[in-house]
Amino acid sequence: MRKLIATIALIVFSLGTTHSVLAGGHETPTKLVTVVTSPEPQTQLMAFVLTMQAVQQGHEAHILLCGPGGDIALKEPPESAVAPQAPQDMSPQGLMQQIMATGATVQVCAIYLPNKGAEPDVLLDGITVATPPAMAATMLGEHVRLFSF
Repeated sequence: MRKLIATIALIVFSLGTTHSVLAGGHETPTKLVTVVTSPEPQTQLMAFVLTMQAVQQGHEAHILLCGPGGDIALKEPPESAVAPQAPQDMSPQGLMQQIMATGATVQVCAIYLPNKGAEPDVLLDGITVATPPAMAATMLGEHVRLFSF
């Protein structure tokens, strides 16, 4: 009988703790990390549309571009990164630059440039190379939400 009462007490305590966490025990994320790896310009653009919406709603943004997504950061990007898309005639690179103008951080993955055989000078001004320890700390930071495209 004691074991049953202890088990019930534990369940009730656990439910109460879960409820307090869900009801506001943790703050809403205030930072958004958007990881873009997709080669598809519509997916890239949508990643930036949603990131811009988060910025406009008061969230801090950090964008990490890897693989084909890293090509958006190039001074000489593929045509798909700069081609206007409906309905706003916006390109992935154009919207990314607008997000950067709000103060957002944009970086390419640490392995992007070495595997492209390129140096940081091929990147748009203001875009840097992420270091794994710093990027991991950002992604694991308190009040961070992660989008991956």
